[in-house]
Amino acid sequence: MTESAIAALIVLGALFVLLGSIGLARLPDFLTRLHGPTKATTLGVGALLLASAIFFSTREGGAISLHELAILFFLFITAPVTAHLLAKAALHRQAKGSGDDPQATVTGDSLREPEQRSQAAGRKP
Repeated sequence: MTESAIAALIVLGALFVLLGSIGLARLPDFLTRLHGPTKATTLGVGALLLASAIFFSTREGGAISLHELAILFFLFITAPVTAHLLAKAALHRQAKGSGDDPQATVTGDSLREPEQRSQAAGRKP
């Protein structure tokens, strides 16, 4: 029973990590790409760490493995804070650089410097 729970957590964790990695590579702009590693990958790594904690706690005589649980706690605390700070910095940079609405969508093009944006659009700065 324990082995099947561990196997299920490993498969679930691997699927979440894969989904988060695909989201990071395929989503169109910075703010949506930010959700890949912060949401899905955090859950995937959490499931893998939980499987590791169960495996090592049943293997070594029933003592719960605190190392994996400490890593899991640290991951779940720091990932949302990091994502929030990255999104806030991207919105601040967009508002400072373009002079447009700070609530507008941050794209890869809007994170460039103003002269790079005008060159990419075929205009002179």
